[in-house]
Amino acid sequence: MAEKLSMESKPSTEQDRLDELCVNTIRVLAMDAVEKAKSGHPGLPMGAAAMAYVLWTQFLRHNPSNPQWANRDRFVLSAGHGCMLLYALLHLTGYDLPLDELKRLRQWGSRTPGHPEHGLTPGVEATTGPLGQGFGNGVGMALGERYLAATFNRPGHAIVDHFTYAIVSDGDLMEGVASEAASLAGHLKLGKLVYLYDDNHITIEGDTSLAFTENVSQRFEAYGWHVQEIDGNDLNAVTQALATARAELDRPSFIRARTHIAHGSPNKQDTAGAHGSPLGAEEVRLTKEALGWPLEPAFHIPPDALHHFREAVKRGQAGQAQWQTRFDTYASAFPDLAKEWNDILQGKLPAGWEESLPAFSPQEASMATRQASGKVLNAIAPRLPALIGGSADLSPSTNTHLKDFEDSHLSTRGRNFHFGIREHGMGAILNGMALHGGIRPYGATFLVFSDYMRPSIRLAALTKLPVIYVFTHDSIGLGEDGPTHQPVEHLAALRVIPHLVVLRPADATETAAAWRIALEEWNRPVALILTRQKLPVLDRPASDDFVSRGAYVLADTGTKPLQVILIATGSEVSLALEGRKLLEANRIGTRVVSMPSWELFAEQPQSYREKVLPPAVKARLAIEAASPFGWRQHVGEEGDILGIDGFGASAPGPVVMEQYNFTAENVAARAEALLERRSPKTARKTKRKG
Repeated sequence: MAEKLSMESKPSTEQDRLDELCVNTIRVLAMDAVEKAKSGHPGLPMGAAAMAYVLWTQFLRHNPSNPQWANRDRFVLSAGHGCMLLYALLHLTGYDLPLDELKRLRQWGSRTPGHPEHGLTPGVEATTGPLGQGFGNGVGMALGERYLAATFNRPGHAIVDHFTYAIVSDGDLMEGVASEAASLAGHLKLGKLVYLYDDNHITIEGDTSLAFTENVSQRFEAYGWHVQEIDGNDLNAVTQALATARAELDRPSFIRARTHIAHGSPNKQDTAGAHGSPLGAEEVRLTKEALGWPLEPAFHIPPDALHHFREAVKRGQAGQAQWQTRFDTYASAFPDLAKEWNDILQGKLPAGWEESLPAFSPQEASMATRQASGKVLNAIAPRLPALIGGSADLSPSTNTHLKDFEDSHLSTRGRNFHFGIREHGMGAILNGMALHGGIRPYGATFLVFSDYMRPSIRLAALTKLPVIYVFTHDSIGLGEDGPTHQPVEHLAALRVIPHLVVLRPADATETAAAWRIALEEWNRPVALILTRQKLPVLDRPASDDFVSRGAYVLADTGTKPLQVILIATGSEVSLALEGRKLLEANRIGTRVVSMPSWELFAEQPQSYREKVLPPAVKARLAIEAASPFGWRQHVGEEGDILGIDGFGASAPGPVVMEQYNFTAENVAARAEALLERRSPKTARKTKRKG
């Protein structure tokens, strides 16, 4: 059963007075900022202020002077709509977030957006707002801490030793992504993960009883978490609960704190109206009067409260200095490990790591690009200790298991993560690993299931996280599993996400190059799109950057004038080469362009793009076993697209491809039709088999 902590208040003391002043400072700053913006969420910051105050002033180990200190505790506000709670704490404890920025809440160009954004506001550890995401991020951060501690710590030298805390809401716990992440966290016994549940019973539509009546405490006990129940406004109860949670190192901790939304507001407390709207000028006045707060000026911060909060600066500087002394001793004892630690924190790849990339020859047997990816991954893993990941219960199919390394559920040093059948949870956890630092995470599943993790992929792109996604079974060519498993619209859906690099390699050689690109990308996520079916290893020009430029000429016309361009990706590139043979035999000058990445090609100089796709050549045929959406930009209005408008079918892969007209003969015929429309007299008919 959950431990219930209820403590009677101690007799009033000077410390009690100061504590109350500090808690109310957070509440009033939130009220005033939302009121000035005429937009926002005042309720959660006011209700959660007390427990957040205890956490930030008594337990959270951080350095406002250096938000990037490697051994700091991590704090995630999963309920990102309550961002003013975090902004108030950051300003009050001395981060580089001036009061003027709080006054510009939710305004253009401010560092106080409507939901926290990592990389924009100093001290914000994760971009949150879509509920449940921060919950999963925290699990990833705790996993990152555990792996790095096991990898780098030595007896008597604990250079990685910190906790991950979060405040989560009713809405977070309703989202399925939180359930997925919570289940895995309990299974992996992440004892340095501590969550405060802001149990205020209110959502936008009203009381949570409208849709949420489960016993949350029992649910988390079933997940394997250590659960406590407290009054979230009892500072002593919060203090004891957090101390107990920190001592419980065999299970993640869940502190269910009963709070009241818009605490202190005479008319809006415990109402849905306080969730996502300003209290209103009159209610702000009444609340300040109830709290014994001066009505003017707005954004008033009592000097005593500010002085108390700002003690975090000295504590943080001292804490980091003590850690640095320990690290210097560690570096003297273990110089190689210390160098490796510094390199991975700075995002440096080991010198010469790319030499471990396998080379593939056209003389080799055909292989699926998922198979080639597995060969690459296992070849480079020994050189890249920061590279860890796994799949959503699909490693035998995605070829993402690291054969020479342990599993995470068996060893804290394990580099193979079994995420279970939890794609969305996996996505959020991968983001948390990347946010923690020192980790290059990858996660794998079938391309069609990228839908399940799309919100996490979007946030990785928004936050510029170097997460690597391995998506296999990339088209109708996978065959018998049928349309439920055959992705059609998914390539287009991924390509429209800003700052996401999508790479669909044509063979084993392009796959190796794609992995190199993915690992050298430090400011955005990369999705590798791989086949189930075997493909030939293609003969191509010797060049190290043919894939990094997004598109390149794989086969050209030779001496004949260029008449038609075939543009393809992935498994359809070899099909384009077969179609070219038929066209060239009919004296039609044909170029084949492999275009593994639209995004990388778009970043090339116009001169290079026009060299690959000369504007004068209007006869262009795009070939991709997926939705044709978006291809018009590359083929132009006079070009054509061989794609798929349906959902595939269940049959052997070659049969499905043929039935959907992905044949060399159809490629040649579609190309000839383009030429015939432009110049009927010069077009020639390609001979058909049979």
